[in-house]
Amino acid sequence: MYAAARSLLFRLDAERAHELTLETLRRAPALATLPFARAPVDDPVELLGLRFANRVGLAAGLDKNGECLRAWSRLGFGFVEIGTVTPRPQPGNPRPRMFRLPEHEAIINRLGFNNKGVDYLLERVAESDYRGVLGINIGKNFDTPIERAADDYLIGLRKVYRAASYVTVNISSPNTKNLRELQSEDKLRELLTQLKAEAERLAQQHGKHTPLLVKIAPDVDDEQLDAIARVAREAGIAGLIATNTTITRPGLEADPRAREAGGLSGAPLRPLADRTLAALRARVGTDFALIGVGGITSAEGARAKRAAGADLVQIYTGFIYRGPALVHDCAQALQAARR
Repeated sequence: MYAAARSLLFRLDAERAHELTLETLRRAPALATLPFARAPVDDPVELLGLRFANRVGLAAGLDKNGECLRAWSRLGFGFVEIGTVTPRPQPGNPRPRMFRLPEHEAIINRLGFNNKGVDYLLERVAESDYRGVLGINIGKNFDTPIERAADDYLIGLRKVYRAASYVTVNISSPNTKNLRELQSEDKLRELLTQLKAEAERLAQQHGKHTPLLVKIAPDVDDEQLDAIARVAREAGIAGLIATNTTITRPGLEADPRAREAGGLSGAPLRPLADRTLAALRARVGTDFALIGVGGITSAEGARAKRAAGADLVQIYTGFIYRGPALVHDCAQALQAARR
């Protein structure tokens, strides 16, 4: 049934199909998910001081504005991450800005943090009956100078702290100018030190501890990974998410569509994302939370992420190509692996 729905959606422009799907899930979550809903895999995991229903989550980027939370819970996700959200609404980069590569089960996007702003997102969260683990992914507005990026992240953190189960700091999107500069050791240390201090103040204010995570790019070398692992530990960050999209085009050099600018996600990303994840695990040790994302299109891909060191996994592009069955298959495979 999902194959038939996908065939119809793939006749539309990629972003238009995405918008239509979200609008349907938002307006009629029960009706839209009814043909695909399966019994959720009950495989509870304790991590970050939170209880996850299972190890498979929805990655940030699919539901930037938090409009479809009820639908995601019906589709069996063990946790959901919404955003990336910025302090002020912004339209993102000019269209077209999303491109499918179906033969490769891949997508290239240069969306540029298009979203309706943090206040709109929080209104959607407040009106939702979703009660699972909710990550909120925060970023900076495109017109905020990189030297003032911390200002936007602090605004985002203050606003979402109470509503979020955890907060992800997105410093790795390739589609916001200069954003990845924040992964350099000195800038990362300065940013995370400020955010951690503010998080501690907010914990006192709200009587609630909300873990901070950082999402990193796959396009980092060993020296950068050393620095990221070291700074995250020193700053008291709770975990890392590996990885965002890549600006490289592994295995796609002959495909003319691969020349489109933007970040590549989907199956071709998986080897690079898995290597980055494994390298991080080797650096941070076994007692540090890692979430693996990038290229999961099957249960085998989820198992590979676990083998590379992920405590939890997230899916996005694979969900678009394989549908809701992928959530169940991955969660079931990880449950079986643990047993």
